[in-house]
Amino acid sequence: MPYAPIVATLGYVLSPDGRDVLLIHRNARADDQHLGKYNGLGGKVESDEDVVAGMQREIFEEAGITCDELSLRGTINWPGFGKQGEDWFGFVFLITRYSGTAHTSNHEGSLEWVPLARLYELPMWEGDREFLPLVFDDDPRPFHGVMPYRDGRMVSWRYSRA
Repeated sequence: MPYAPIVATLGYVLSPDGRDVLLIHRNARADDQHLGKYNGLGGKVESDEDVVAGMQREIFEEAGITCDELSLRGTINWPGFGKQGEDWFGFVFLITRYSGTAHTSNHEGSLEWVPLARLYELPMWEGDREFLPLVFDDDPRPFHGVMPYRDGRMVSWRYSRA
């Protein structure tokens, strides 16, 4: 069977001073696979858009802000990550400039500005702890990783830089 992952975006919005990141605390829906966890913003890419347009749309829909400057930090292949074991393939962005004022919540949960220094104290997917340092580091090269999941748990992690 051909590999046909769900294509998605995942974005991390930095505050103007670069010290805080906008995250969603997924606390609004009891049936949410991410319930209780903190995560970046994003979602599925639609059939009529490229990944940058998809990221811009998701940030606007979820936070009410417009991306003025963003960069692709990497890609991650998440085989088996979905609620029913679906494969996901994500494009991970860092948003360094935006316009507008971010919402305080949306239909998935609370939006919170979190100090980067406290990022790893939050409840999050165990795999996020592996790739987040690559999102915020000073290496200009994007990373490209594979992070298989089984039964809601990360199995392994490997990446390369190009």
